[in-house]
Amino acid sequence: MLRYLIIIANLCLLAACADRSITEITPDALKVGTPATIFAATTRAREPDGSYGAKRAEALRYLEMTISIPPSHTPGELKFSYANPNPKKQFVVADVTEFSGPQDLKSRMRGVDDVVIFVHGYNATQTETAFRAAQLSHDIGIPGTTLIYSWPSQARGTGYAYDLDSMLFARDGLEQTIRLLKSMGVKRVILIAHSMGSALSMEMMRQAELREPGWSNRNLEGVILISPDLDVDLFRSQMNSIDNPPDPFVVMVSKKDKILNLSARLRGTEDSKRLGNISSVDELAEYPISVIDTTAFNSDAGSSHFVAATSPALLAILSSVRRVSNTFGPDRPGIDVLVPPSERSTDGATEIILTETGQAQVSTP
Repeated sequence: MLRYLIIIANLCLLAACADRSITEITPDALKVGTPATIFAATTRAREPDGSYGAKRAEALRYLEMTISIPPSHTPGELKFSYANPNPKKQFVVADVTEFSGPQDLKSRMRGVDDVVIFVHGYNATQTETAFRAAQLSHDIGIPGTTLIYSWPSQARGTGYAYDLDSMLFARDGLEQTIRLLKSMGVKRVILIAHSMGSALSMEMMRQAELREPGWSNRNLEGVILISPDLDVDLFRSQMNSIDNPPDPFVVMVSKKDKILNLSARLRGTEDSKRLGNISSVDELAEYPISVIDTTAFNSDAGSSHFVAATSPALLAILSSVRRVSNTFGPDRPGIDVLVPPSERSTDGATEIILTETGQAQVSTP
């Protein structure tokens, strides 16, 4: 066990050398960069210096962030600096507005029909999450408004146990955020979660379903779990609690995800399987979900833990799917363009293996 903790610490050594709590606000960055508006709902406590770190807050806070995307940006890249950022080459925070309460968020988002909520994973800061959401939104061309749900990660390689507790702590805040958006008149809410954020999202849906069966389907237009750091047996238990899951319900996996292999070993048993790197969808056969295998886009040199955001080839495919369909609309979800309904299972799981040519190999258990 100690050996694996040391490996995690070494993987994050580069980030640990910098103070990741620093967020320099540089309004002049917008003179050279492209602005991206990212809203935030956070259960992180506000520090005296105005930052939002690892401490847990008793109530949600809401913010609006303007991110400057550098003119040199290419799809899949996310370059930034914790100090003295260069707006010509790096993502930069150009402005931050803190709202006094949900009424300010409601006023600012008046008339918005579509909101994509991005939930980050383990070892993430609030600013890094905003940068990643801006990068994904820009590279794929996600329509609508982007909001990050920022939960109190310790943002340390050795903070895995703390982040597990924080993930569970943050369930109520995510549910509250979705309920607020729907009460504001938002028509379509898409939930996109990465890594441990997928476990948070599933736990949130499970608890909402126990109180109000059918809640997830009524309130979410779609769910996308990217590289979910989630035990397969636990996922099955959670799905069994969800009455009529949202459609589409997409799980993006990779058999080469080294971080999830490490996460499985940390559980102390060879039988521990993580949802994000499953080798077969047979155990998920009864659930109406689409499992997209992105292994072909993985580099053996990297961790492959967020290939959906870092592979230019995969981003190009996702972007083309978005362009030729009303991906987040009520009539035709983007999954229909990638794989026609006639090729998907109508009452169970569908496995979609993507190739670098953009072709999709489809199979059902």
